[in-house]
Order: sequence, then structure tokens, then C-alpha cells
Amino acid sequence: MKKVIILIFLVTVFLSCKEKQKEEAEFIDETVYLKPELNDKSANYLYHFAFDCLEQEYPNKLGQVLGDKTYLKEPSELHPTFFGCFDWHSSVHGHWTLLNIMKELPNFEHNEAILKKLKTTITKENILKEITYFEDVHNSDFERTYGWAWLLKIAETLKDWDNADAKLMYADLKPLVELIEKKYMEFLPKLNYPIRVGEHTNTAFGLSLALDYAKKYSPELALMITEKAKTYYMDDKGCPVTWEPGGFDFLSPCLQEASLMLKVLPKEEFIVWFDAFLPDFRNNPAKYLEVAEVTDRSDGKLAHLDGLNFSRAWCLYEIGKALDNEKMINLANKHFQYSYEKMDSGEYAGAHWLASFGLYAILKSN
Repeated sequence: MKKVIILIFLVTVFLSCKEKQKEEAEFIDETVYLKPELNDKSANYLYHFAFDCLEQEYPNKLGQVLGDKTYLKEPSELHPTFFGCFDWHSSVHGHWTLLNIMKELPNFEHNEAILKKLKTTITKENILKEITYFEDVHNSDFERTYGWAWLLKIAETLKDWDNADAKLMYADLKPLVELIEKKYMEFLPKLNYPIRVGEHTNTAFGLSLALDYAKKYSPELALMITEKAKTYYMDDKGCPVTWEPGGFDFLSPCLQEASLMLKVLPKEEFIVWFDAFLPDFRNNPAKYLEVAEVTDRSDGKLAHLDGLNFSRAWCLYEIGKALDNEKMINLANKHFQYSYEKMDSGEYAGAHWLASFGLYAILKSN
């Protein structure tokens, strides 16, 4: 009888192992996907999305709190710098997109036209009006922290760039940069719990982009972000990445958090943290993430999923390169390639913002 029980046990173990191997094999994608690169061809494709909408005032989503009827003004009156591209934050990262194309490709054929346009939006007078908007009691938390983070990315680009025009633009932008730094410093001590969603208010995203700037140019802010990141996320384990995506997501809560912690922790400490946070992910990332499919690119919320593919890609590039993990990098390429050509669908719902996400992913791939 004992031999029969042992035999049954061994057969059960064998069959379960075979089933596990079968399940894992189903998730192995041996296709090698092309890594993107920024060159004249891709820059020509990307730049026109931001360039064309930078001064397109309508349609426009203001996100404004009205104190009284005198608040009702044209978008370009309220935001003389960042009034185009449907909403404030998209205009901000539209500027970032054009600046980075100029910075990375100094001989790009459209640089002169881009610079001419940016000189009309980023001016001292315009920036002072942008500051006035933030100083209003009813709108002091405007664009917190998503738009704030992208504004600091513009500042980072301009300060990194050894270029006379960049220096002049930064001089005009500086008062708004300083205001955003101050707002981060005031807000983060009051935020006891991180916001773990796949859209604009995601805390990890807002901290991650701001930290890129702060590490170079704002030590006090960098220290605060580092401390808050550890407070929020250090003890996190088993992030439910297979629950993603949400139907309207353009950020991955799990990957954005991992991207931030990669910037905060020493490499060896990050590896220990990451393996507890996303167990087995390094071995077979394709088992846990599938490319997000978009059903209707005319729907602004559903079109978010193209952005998710790009933001997943840049996180996977960051982490994959840090850990020398080609599986993650190839999965990043797969996500990128799915949505890249589809940006040019003719739908403004995606056209007003996706080029920034595409470019950011490209820059992270190299």
C-alpha cells in the first residue's frame, strides 16, 4: 500500500511539473523586437505632433477652479506659455519634446522653425502670468504633481544643454521652476500615503521625473524625494502586476514604483528589493505583462493605453539595462513597436501628447 501511495505521489509531482513547464512555455516570446532610436526619420515623425499642437488653443481642457465669473478667460490668457495641446501638462511636455529633439539632433532640419516658435511661448512676461495662475488660492494645487514633474524635466533639459538659446529660455523659465520646487517641498511632507494609480496623480511618476532634475540641481528636493520614496515604497512586496492594466491607464503603478526605487537605492539593494517586489519577473517578464491593446483611438481615455505601452517601455529599459536583462529590454521593444506607428491615427485624443511618451521611451532605450 505504501508503494502505491509513493507511486501516486511521484506521478502527481511529475504531472504538476510538466503542467508548470507547459504554462511557462506559453509565455515565452522568442521574437526579437527592434530597439528604437532617435534619428532624422524618427524625429521627423515625432516632432510634428508637438509642433502642430503647441499653438492649437482648442479643444482645451483647463482643469480650472473658478473663484467667480472673472476667472472665465481664454486658455491663452490664463496660460500664455502652455495653452496648446489640449491641456497644460501636454503643452509642457510638448515643449519638452521639441527641446529634446533640438538638443539631441543639432542638425535636424526643423530646428530653426522649432526655436522660432519656442521663443514666442517661453518669454519672461508669459512665465510671470503662468506664476500668477499658480498663486491664486483656488488653483494653488493645479497640475499636482504630474504637470509639475514635466515642468522640471524642461528645466533639466535646458540646464543640461550647453546652448545660448537654452540658457536664455531657462532664465525666463526659472521663476516658475523655483515655484514648482517650492510646491514639492511644501506638499510632500503632508502626503502621508502614495497614490498608486495608473493616471496623472501617480506619486511614483511625479517623484521619479522630479528626482532626475533634483539630483543635479536641487539637493534639498532630491533628499526629500529620496526619503519619501523609501517611506512610501521600501516595504512593498508582491506588487500585483498581473492586475494591470486598468482600462484608462497610461502608467504602470508597479513599474513606475520600481523605476523610482532604481534611482533611489544602490544597485545591490535594489536587486533585493525588486525580487521581493516583483518575484520571478526578471526570469520571464513576458509572463506578467502583455502589450496593452487600444480599441478606439478617438476616445481620449481608451487612447491612454498607447501611452501605457510607451511608459512601460521606458521603465523596462531603465530596469533592464541596470540589471543586464535582455528579456526586459526586448519586452520594452515589443511594447514600443506596438504603439509607435499607431500614433499617426489622425485622432487628436492621442496626437496631442503621445509623441512625448514615445520620445521619452526612445531616449531611455539608448
